[in-house]
Amino acid sequence: MQTLQKLLPKYTIALAIVFLATVTYLVTRGNTVDVEAEEVTYAELVQAVYATGFVEADAVANLSAELSGTVRSVGALEGEQVSAGQTIITFDSPQPELAVREARAAYDEQLALVVGTKLKCTRARNLFGEGAVSRQDLDDAEKNRKQAEELLEQKRLRLKIQEDELKKLTVTAPFDGVLALQSLKAGDYVTANTLVARVIDTSGYVVNVEIDELDVPRIRPGQKAVIVFDAMPEKRFDAIVSRIVPQTDTVTKTSKVYLQFTAPIQAVQAGMTATANIIYNIRSRALLVRKSSVFDENHVSYVWKIENDKLKKQALKTGAGDLAFVEVIDGLRKGDRVIPVPQERFREGMDVKIAEKRIRQ
Repeated sequence: MQTLQKLLPKYTIALAIVFLATVTYLVTRGNTVDVEAEEVTYAELVQAVYATGFVEADAVANLSAELSGTVRSVGALEGEQVSAGQTIITFDSPQPELAVREARAAYDEQLALVVGTKLKCTRARNLFGEGAVSRQDLDDAEKNRKQAEELLEQKRLRLKIQEDELKKLTVTAPFDGVLALQSLKAGDYVTANTLVARVIDTSGYVVNVEIDELDVPRIRPGQKAVIVFDAMPEKRFDAIVSRIVPQTDTVTKTSKVYLQFTAPIQAVQAGMTATANIIYNIRSRALLVRKSSVFDENHVSYVWKIENDKLKKQALKTGAGDLAFVEVIDGLRKGDRVIPVPQERFREGMDVKIAEKRIRQ
């Protein structure tokens, strides 16, 4: 028992030394943090409105059958190129064809009648000059001629109407383009007002995007935009704002904006999904810090600045920004180093071990 009592003070002293060493190590190590640092510098600040939308052709023609009938022939199929005026589909329908024949026969008959009245009128005029017929006879001949000519004009208009109706049996391309819809074949029966073809002008694609109503006042025709397609994420395409629809959707709170490509592009189709950044302001020289560096406390913006290899909580005043960076109005200078991602464990005066990283190249 006495031996145990003699040994305890020695163990107590040893444990105390280990404890103090452990605490000293933890305190010393806990006050040093490994961080990445970014240098604040001047660079170009590009402010843009982000929007999503889809590709559509600037010229689209939906062609319907104006009369009911059976497909006689097909001039072009879906996916094929067509030229302005080219026949796409021709229908057979007996009624308009019969109406044209009847109207033409009536016109020809009336034309012959007009020729006869003109001859009678000429004869009556000659006879009246010789005193062989009365003035009344001449006036009657003139009257019959005019009535016959007026009726001929009516017959001509009627024939034109029927011929125009007959033309409705032929569906033609209104402009050069590609058939995006056409699946009929000879013998198919189609009722009037049925959509039978769609022609798209592939040389005039635009991108239709939805802009939040809060961003609409920033958008103007002619502004530059950069477009990325989901189908081609590695490529960027230049465009400009061509049209702004002056109406905000009451449900989505967005407005339509049309973007036109500055140069023809390949491998794009109507309906493709696209994202766009519409540039509304460019600052050629602004002092920038990464947005992720900035944090707020009591409505004041701060960054963790590295000063003399220690952390300093630096208040700052910010200005304009883009998706990744924000302009520093006051609080930092060119060359200052800040922490890009603040952490909750950071405390004023902590020592830092830095892995250098510049804000932009």
